[in-house]
Amino acid sequence: MFETIKNAFKVAEVRRKILLTLLFVFIYRLGCYIPIPGLIGDAFATTGDNVTIFSLMNAISGSALEQGAWFAIGISPYINASIIMQLLTVAIPALERLNKDGEDGKKKVEKITRYVTLGLSVVTAVGVLLAFRAAGVLDAKFIWNEAVPEWIVFVFATLMLVSGCMACMWIGERITEYGVSNGISMLIFVGILSTAGRQLLSSFGDVFTNGWAAGGWEIIGFLLVVIVIFGFIIWVDGAERRVKVQYAKQIKGNKMYGGQSTYIPVKVNGSGVLPLIFAFALLSFIPMIANTFWADSAFAVWWTKYMTSNGGYWVGTVVNSVSLALLIFGFSYFYSQIQFNPIEISKNLQQNGGFIPGIRPGRETSEYLARVVSRITFWGATFLAIIALVPSLVFGLVLQNQSQLLNAFSSTGMLIIVNVALEFDKALENQLMMRHYKGFLK
Repeated sequence: MFETIKNAFKVAEVRRKILLTLLFVFIYRLGCYIPIPGLIGDAFATTGDNVTIFSLMNAISGSALEQGAWFAIGISPYINASIIMQLLTVAIPALERLNKDGEDGKKKVEKITRYVTLGLSVVTAVGVLLAFRAAGVLDAKFIWNEAVPEWIVFVFATLMLVSGCMACMWIGERITEYGVSNGISMLIFVGILSTAGRQLLSSFGDVFTNGWAAGGWEIIGFLLVVIVIFGFIIWVDGAERRVKVQYAKQIKGNKMYGGQSTYIPVKVNGSGVLPLIFAFALLSFIPMIANTFWADSAFAVWWTKYMTSNGGYWVGTVVNSVSLALLIFGFSYFYSQIQFNPIEISKNLQQNGGFIPGIRPGRETSEYLARVVSRITFWGATFLAIIALVPSLVFGLVLQNQSQLLNAFSSTGMLIIVNVALEFDKALENQLMMRHYKGFLK
């Protein structure tokens, strides 16, 4: 990867794309530190870790949420809108036809996604402010130090949060258009790394201030575990099952076509990080609603104690872990069915004279591909469940005096970091390959 970056800076056009990417990332990080008048950042910092979805949102936004900054809700609404549109494209035939209708169709789908993002950003901003309202996040004295009605502060803060989300979406699209790799993924990557970097710097500061006995060896152990987990994620991310395909020889006119063999790659973790995001979001939905509207109710207290891992009871930890694993498996199989259509692939193979050795074309081919995908998905879901549950347990054993590092690298964050880093490396390689081919053709 470092060799790829070194070679990229030697090409003027690619170097320009990298510098533009860094410029847009700098603008994004600048927005994560611009405070919103009327919001008290300390209320976010002291309350946000109690709800998983807010912890995840804070990590993705680069700790902008806990500071009450302009980009507090970050790019999360756009991610949710993209996922919703992707699911609706499969469920609604009109959207599916629109998505397959070339560049014009894709632009229309992108336009609809922006409108969905706007709606979700309003809902997210209102939900966040309502959830933290009891913690005293709204400051009525924000204009000339004079008290104003709370609803005015609420509306102003909502508009600022929504505008911040739309600005993040614009920055991400500009990175995709003028920079390197996918802009939205790059913003998430930078946000998670900045959050983890702040936690690590704070921990190292405690060690230098209070001495090595304050947790120096724990930090080293933590970093070694993180490196091992990163290696495990990279190893699984590159794993795939290759289904061999043979094409029959065809004679058209005086030429013979076909007769070649290739393969269909079926990735072990084809669903990526989406099942984890869906599972965490669904598990956090009930406590988020309870903390928003019934913060002191008996139901909210009971749910926190016995149904979540934050209640201090082993029953809640077991129930939460089992529920998380089941949801990961369910969403993994659901998303694999959306991504990989065995019937359509079987028809395409048959129309182009291709077949899987030992399997009859048509129905038997589609059934065989469905079995292969189902087995591969099982191991991919098992991998995601391990990543979701095991690292937090290991970190809990390793970290005793440095408990703040538990939120430095979440399971979702580690998967996103590895996937985006590999995607960035592939994008740079593709850019260099295009320039080399262009020079060869000249």
